[in-house]
Formats: sequence, structure tokens, C-alpha cells
Amino acid sequence: MNSIKHLFGAALCGAALLAGAVQAEQRELRVYNWADYILPSVPKDFAKQTGIKLTWDIFDTNEALEAKLLTGNSGYDLVVPSNMFLAKQIEAGAFQTLDHSKLPNWQHLDPQLLKLLATNDPGNQYGVPYLYGTVLIGFNPAKVKAALGENAPVDSWDLIFKEENISKLKQCGVALLDSPSEILPLALHYLGLPPNSTEPKDYDKASELMMKIRPYIAYFHSAKYMTDIANGDICVAVGYSGSFYQFANRAKEAGSGVVIDWRLPKEGAPIWFDTFAIPRDAKNIDEAHEFLNNLLKPEVIAPISDFLGYPNPNKDAMPLVAPAIRDNPNLSPSAEQQKTLYILEPLPRTAERARTRAWTKIKSGS
Repeated sequence: MNSIKHLFGAALCGAALLAGAVQAEQRELRVYNWADYILPSVPKDFAKQTGIKLTWDIFDTNEALEAKLLTGNSGYDLVVPSNMFLAKQIEAGAFQTLDHSKLPNWQHLDPQLLKLLATNDPGNQYGVPYLYGTVLIGFNPAKVKAALGENAPVDSWDLIFKEENISKLKQCGVALLDSPSEILPLALHYLGLPPNSTEPKDYDKASELMMKIRPYIAYFHSAKYMTDIANGDICVAVGYSGSFYQFANRAKEAGSGVVIDWRLPKEGAPIWFDTFAIPRDAKNIDEAHEFLNNLLKPEVIAPISDFLGYPNPNKDAMPLVAPAIRDNPNLSPSAEQQKTLYILEPLPRTAERARTRAWTKIKSGS
């Protein structure tokens, strides 16, 4: 009888060890990224090559990501904040520091761009830069010409902020990002005020400008404008530079006849970086670093730039990127254009409250 017990016990022990081994083999990684912001084959190939079970969820505003992060229970191993939000979230203790010893491909990153990003992430301790770009004007040339004639100021913020222009564009549809941290600095800069102003009265002035054009804005959304402009449902959008390149290609592939163009306005615009970071509550740290190190390979990130239309900060990858992106000043700003660009910074609480109040008023239209 005892021998049977021993055999039974040994069998149970063996089964437990086997189950443990199977469990150990099933590694996981949970990623929270912007909508339509990866070349689909990249996560698929990574999961296939490593055997890591990958969960890929999406968000459409920095504010939505921040709300999830600041609960301290995000449920993700990697998230993709923009640089200004990265700075705020670092200060709030939302992230774990990177283990650079697990990122040998870090060497491919451009030191000058890392230095710029260090404005928001001192010492580049928390964020792995992914892609960068600007906020600019995307438009349907035929519809804008029909509304405003041959000399429509598509290379100027006058197209949006002058009532005489935007009022005529209302018939074909104008959309803006649902992002106070990106739209209000544009309004401030247009008025000759600091885009990172800490003065509440400046937000009153920006709000006044925005309320004049509010009746002519169809909606505020940080993802919907992409498909709408590709489908011809709107004619002008203020959005992310590469999104217009990406969806212009989709419109072309669909054979719909819709043409999309875009301009970096001559007055300047914000330059931003999107970064991968590891939340404080992340469980799969090794897997996160493995994904990031793979992303830093020039041959992996270059096709992502080609697909999405954004330049990347990988100095060894950019020579591999299509000339249509690499050599297009409305996507990869020239040295002269870079002088007109500005980095967005976190605001002190009083200014943040003033900006939030202004945005609430603008969105409600009252």
C-alpha cells in the first residue's frame, strides 16, 4: 500500500513539475499603444519568434493613458506616452527605470534627439523613443480649393484660426485633435504668446480665439479624423504629421479618388516624441525589455516609419527609410524648419487647471 502511495505521490509531483514547466514557458507581455500605431507584422513576428503571448490594446489620447497609469494599476507592461506626458508621469512615479544592460541596441539611437528628449526625461532613464513628428494641417486639396480658391493658405495656421477661412471650410468638415495639451499651445503660439505659458490669463485669450472658430469645427477626436479624411468625410484636420501620410496611402490603395496632402505651417508647430515606457505595476519586465531591444533594431523600426509616415530617432535606421518620408520636409523637418518648432512641457497646477477649464468651455461651445 505504501508503495502505491509513493508511486501516486511521485506521479502527482511529476505532473506538478510538468505543469510548472508549461506555465514557465508561457511568457506574457501586455502593451497599451495608440490606435493604428504599429506595423502589424512587428508584434506578430515578435510573438512568433519568442513564444511570448502578446496582448495589444489601444487608446486614442494621452489623457486616457494617463488616467489609467495614475491609478497605479494599469495592467500593462509597456505603454506609449508622448514626451510631455512622460515628464509628468515620471514625476508622479508612474514608471520603472529602464535596465540599459538589457538594451544593447540603444547604441543605434541619435544622441542629438536623445538630448532633446532628455528635456522631459533627464538622463533618458525611463523612455525609449519610438517615433517623432509634429502637429500640422492635413487637407483634401480639391475640397479646400473649392471652398477657398487657388490661394488657400494651407501652409499657415491662418487656415484654421482666421474665421474668414474656417467658416468656408465648415461645409466640407474640419476636425481637431481632442487634446488640450496640443491644440491650446497652437492657439497661444498663433497669438504670439508662449506655447507653454504658465499665465492663466493667456488661456483666456486662447479660449477667446478658439470660441470664435468653434462653430465651424465638426468635432474633436484624436483618431477618427484619420479614416474620415481618407474617406472624404472631412476636408481639413489638425492632426499628427505621419497620420496623413499613412491614410493618404490607404485612400490611394482603396482607389476612392480621395487625395490627401499636408503642410507644416510656416509659423511653426510642436515637435513631439512618442516613447515606450514600463509602468510601475508591470509584471513582465524581462519581456518588456526584450520587445524594446527588438524595436531598436534598425531593420525593425525602419519599416514602421515607412508604414506610418513618421521619422524615427534611430540614426542607423533612417537611411533605410523611404525617401518619401526621409526627404519630405513636412514629415522630417529641415534644419531651418526645426528652428520654428517647440517642445511642449508640463505645466504647473494653476496653469493646468486654467487650460482644462478653457478646453471644457471650448469643447462644449458655451
